[in-house]
Amino acid sequence: MHLLDLLSPARVRANVVTSGKKRLLEQLAGALAEGADGEGERGIYDSLCSRERLGSTGLGHGVAIPHGRSPRLVSATGAFLRLSEPVDFNAPDARPVDLVFALVVPETYAQQHLMLLANLAEMFGEEDFRTRLRQAPDSAALYALLSEWQSRHPAAA
Repeated sequence: MHLLDLLSPARVRANVVTSGKKRLLEQLAGALAEGADGEGERGIYDSLCSRERLGSTGLGHGVAIPHGRSPRLVSATGAFLRLSEPVDFNAPDARPVDLVFALVVPETYAQQHLMLLANLAEMFGEEDFRTRLRQAPDSAALYALLSEWQSRHPAAA
């Protein structure tokens, strides 16, 4: 499964305004619900919050990967937001977050879930790539960058 299989251009958004972590998770749940088969916005929000209570999904370097599972989902879906202003996400480096890739998967996707998270960690581990995402002028350019990165890397198993 490719990371781009989870996205649509409508769920890749630049310059998103948010007031904090809770509001960001609400916005992500709304975006994820647009592509989710079988789960609504509230269920997705609850799943993201449940995972976040276990520990922050902030990776450092201004990146977070909120994710969750749902027994009602048929397939995995994702959303990518670049925030207009960074928000505190309790990341290990204490740096606020401005690049956010959210993911929600069916409960049965244990191995696929881990592979997708590993691919996201690899993607956002590239400093040059993070810089390019931050410099992209709009949502279409962000989607193009994500597509370009995916074309250079193998799919998750």
